[in-house]
Order: sequence, then structure tokens, then C-alpha cells
Amino acid sequence: MSRIAALGAYVYQAALAFGLLIAVSHVLAPSDYAAYSIFISVTQFVAIACFEWIRFACSRFYPGSDACSEAIERGTMRVELAICSGLCGVIALGAIALGIPPVVACAAALIAIGQGATELHLTMLRFRQDFRTFSWLQGARATLVTGATLAGTLMQPSLVGAAGGSLVGYLIYLGIALAVARPVALERAHWQRQVVRRHLVYGGVSAGASVIGLLAPLGLKSLLTALLGAQAAAGALLALDLLQRPFVLVVNALHSVRYPDIVAIFDRDPAGRELRRSLGNYYGLLASLALLTAAGIIACLRPVAGIVVPPDLQIAFLRTAPVLVLLALLRSMTQTLMPTPAHLRQNLVAIIVLAGIDCVLMNLGAVLAVTLHGDSDLGIAVGATLGAGMAMLAGLRVVRSLPFEMDRRPVFAALAAALVPGAAYLLSTSGSVTGLAIGIAGAAGFGLLSLNGLYRASRGPSIPVSSDESALALAEAQRRHLD
Repeated sequence: MSRIAALGAYVYQAALAFGLLIAVSHVLAPSDYAAYSIFISVTQFVAIACFEWIRFACSRFYPGSDACSEAIERGTMRVELAICSGLCGVIALGAIALGIPPVVACAAALIAIGQGATELHLTMLRFRQDFRTFSWLQGARATLVTGATLAGTLMQPSLVGAAGGSLVGYLIYLGIALAVARPVALERAHWQRQVVRRHLVYGGVSAGASVIGLLAPLGLKSLLTALLGAQAAAGALLALDLLQRPFVLVVNALHSVRYPDIVAIFDRDPAGRELRRSLGNYYGLLASLALLTAAGIIACLRPVAGIVVPPDLQIAFLRTAPVLVLLALLRSMTQTLMPTPAHLRQNLVAIIVLAGIDCVLMNLGAVLAVTLHGDSDLGIAVGATLGAGMAMLAGLRVVRSLPFEMDRRPVFAALAAALVPGAAYLLSTSGSVTGLAIGIAGAAGFGLLSLNGLYRASRGPSIPVSSDESALALAEAQRRHLD
């Protein structure tokens, strides 16, 4: 039940983020929304560049085998968090020196600190198997940040108003998170220099891959804005912002709930059949649900866009949206599913090379599209998507480096569920009711087949992994250590 609540928290957070983008796009002028979109990408980039290495180290090494290792890991990450928060302040000062308005630079730095600190705290809760606390804190953060950002935007319809509201939301949430009592008494935290070095090696390379992955859409946004202008690029930017959200939801939710068990199984028996089956179930579930997400988006794209997208952005939005759905689908696989064996084996070269290939090929494809077909939002989107597809093919070599057993039938059914509405969308350019009905029926029919296959696979002859038992074991180890 606690894991279902954790998944629900991710759904709730994604729904609020989706609604916030829609609301902000209606309140702000197109040029202001373009500035807001780039501001959000920059703050995410700074948060990942400064803090993501700590979160990756947490996801691989925390809590450790006993209460003593948990205390060392926790204390070390606190020190690392403080140092990286100071680094954000230095970056803000550098941005001000380069001519960025001080209010914008300081807000971006503080929001990045809020994102990094809260993500690390929530990651520690997940890997400590405290999914109940994680679920309601995740929901509280989403509610506070979304509500405060929207309030700030309404009070002052500009980038400064939206950024100020978001910052207030993070500050309120941090106060709540610090006041939450721990359900299990933990040993006093302390840090060790050798643990910092271990975190830097693995976490630094993994975070570097995330930074490179974030540079890809940031580069695409910059290219669209530079070539088309903020006004003309706003429709494609809104499509890029909105349509990647559902994939982030699906991928992050499944990864966050399933990956801790896979790490535990790998550390226990890296060559056993239990790992092969767990990996196969994880891959099949992630790929199938990502494809079903694409199917649902494309099937309902026109009627939903007519409601939620501002009228002056709808033409550009609908022109680029189908291609950007495919782009988001491909990159969700390349960034999360493909490098899983490399993360488990701590194969740092494979992690960073795959991220670099994804970033370079995606932006190179967009640049080549401009060279061949001129300045066009659709051409740029198509070129970037072709590059992302080539990067995903490169990732197949990484994912095959660790054996797994997967039932492919749900994946094929999910692929059919995405292809039918995609074909109906392209063939029915006028948005006829018939095309809409065919797309929804195809997505629903094949989607049910895929979900049924996933359900049957989950009940198949596999070795169950009980996270609750892991949580009880950790709590018992901590109790014995304290006694």
C-alpha cells in the first residue's frame, strides 16, 4: 500500500506541474512565457549540476548494510549538501557579474538549492523504505510550490512574479520537512573523507550524465528561440515543456519505486536468475507504460490542446506536438532504462558516453535540419527526434550488457497502441471525429492488451522481492546497534 501511495504522489505532482504550465502560459504573454521556460530549464540545470551527484550517490550507497553505515552516509551527504549550496551562491554572483538582473540570478540560485535539498531528502526517505512519509511530503511539496508559483504569477504577471512565488513555496516546504519526526530512531550522523571520494567518483559521473542530458533540451530551446524569436518559438516551447511531463512522471515513478529493490538484488547476487527476472519485469513495465503514455497523449492531443493551449499558440503547438511526443518517449528510454546495467555495475564510462551521445546527436540533428530545410519549428523538432532515435540505438548495447528475462508481448501491444492513434493523427489532418474515434479506440484496445500482459507477467513464476522485509531488517539492525 505504501508503494501505491508513492506512485500516487508522483501522479499528483505531475498533474499539478502540468496544470501549472497551462495556467502560467495563459497568464503570461508569449515572450514572457518563453523567458519563464528558459528560466526553469536553467534552474533545473544548476540544481542537477550542483546536487545531482549527491542524489546519485544516495541512490547507490544509502543506507548501507547497517546503522553505522547509514549514519556515515547521512552525515557525509549533509556536508556535501552544504558545500554545494555555497557553490550555487558563487554561480549567482558570477551570473550577476555577466549582466543577469540580481533578482533573477538570486532567485534561480535559491530555487536550485531548494530543488536539490528537497530531492535529496525525498531520495533518502525512499531508500530508507519510508514510503509513507515520502508520499505525503512529495505531495506537500508539489502543492506548495505549484500554489505559490501560480499566486506569484497572478500577482505579478512576469518572470519575477513566477520565480518569487516558486521560491516562497520551497521555503515553506523546507520548514515543514525539517519539522517531520523520524519514525525510526537513527544513529547520530558523522562524515568521512573517503566516503566523499566514493560519492564524487560514482555520483559525479552519474550527475555529469544528467547534466549532459539536461543540456540537450536546453540547447533545443535556445536554438528555437534564437532562430524563430521568443514570440514564434513559444508554441513549440510550450509543447516541449508540456509533453515531456507525462513521461517524466511514468519513468521517475517506476524508477523510484522499483530501482531500490533492483540495487539490493544486484548487490546480493549479481549473476542470479532473480536479478534477470527483476530486470526484465522492470524493463517491460517501463517500456510498456511509456508507450501507453505516448498513445494516450496522441489520441487526445487535438481536443485537449483546444482547451488548455492558448489560442495564439495552438497552431504551432499542434504542428510540433506529435514529433515532440516521440522525442520525449525516446529520451525517457535513453536516460533511464538504457543505462541501468551501467549504474548497477558502476560502469562510469558507459554512463557518461551514452549521455554524451544523446546530447550531441539530438542537437546535431536539429542543427542539420536547419541547414537543410531552413528555420522551421517542425523541421528543428524532426531533426532533434531523429538524433534522439540514433542515440537510443546506441543505448541498446548498454542495456544488453546485463542479461535479463522479459516478456515482450506487453511491449509489442503497447507499441501498437501508440502507432494506431499516431497514424490516425497524421492521416486526419483536419481533426475529424472519425480520426479521433479510431485513435482513442486503438489506444484503448491495444492498451488493455498490454496492461493485461503486464498483470499476468507480474503474477508469473518470479521470485518476489519484499521491500517491507528490507525495511524491517534495517530497522532491526538499527535497534540492535542502538541497544
